[in-house]
Amino acid sequence: MKLELWRNATLLIQIGEKNILIDPMLGAKGSLGKFPMTDNELLNPLVDLPFSEEELKDKLSKIDAVAVTHLHPDHWDGKAIELLNKDIPVICPEVIAEHIAQSGFKNIISIKDSMIWENINITITQGQHGTGEIGEKMGEVNGFVFKTEEKTLYIVGDSIWYEGIATEIDKHRPQHIVVAGGAATFVVGDPIIMTSQDIIKVCEYIPDATVLITHLEAVSHCKEDRKFIQDKIIESGWQDRCFVLLNGEEYSFD
Repeated sequence: MKLELWRNATLLIQIGEKNILIDPMLGAKGSLGKFPMTDNELLNPLVDLPFSEEELKDKLSKIDAVAVTHLHPDHWDGKAIELLNKDIPVICPEVIAEHIAQSGFKNIISIKDSMIWENINITITQGQHGTGEIGEKMGEVNGFVFKTEEKTLYIVGDSIWYEGIATEIDKHRPQHIVVAGGAATFVVGDPIIMTSQDIIKVCEYIPDATVLITHLEAVSHCKEDRKFIQDKIIESGWQDRCFVLLNGEEYSFD
């Protein structure tokens, strides 16, 4: 089992012989424009993908399935809808299946709780995309647990640390966890994804797991960059278990 960070939340996961693309945001730098309720004029995404358009098309030709946690544009954008084969399996929570179908995708695998796909046990997990009124406006978000006989990978998705994450960890006991860092925050309200303090709480809660951090330096409302988070990890002594991924970086779980 291994993964490659493309950008933001977009990950390519290889489980056995299967390649699963998570939360594809495939548009060019600036293609999503300015995000609402931010304190800057930056255009999203802030950076291009770490490979050329030809390389992207080659990578997409080798994808066996796509998995989508939720429909915010930095996880499922117009370019992904344009480029992805409409016959490819799209794994998603039940709540967003119809919306994805409206974009022409014909092989949607919607999950209410869990299922087995190609000998991989896939479970939908719950998240909390912020607190208070902002959290309500961000809507329902989910994550995935991918489990084989040897490995369990928990992709938390866009969520802060809250008791629900602890519950999912207790239930699945993953060896590897992917979290969305960066402390994304609008002009009002609290962060809507994990702060460095939240990430440290994940490490403390399950100290024998590997924690990988994504969602950094790609969208304009994130307040913590890679260096800031890396410094906090070192200060807390988790540098042997907690890793900040770079765009294009591969990580093997073997």
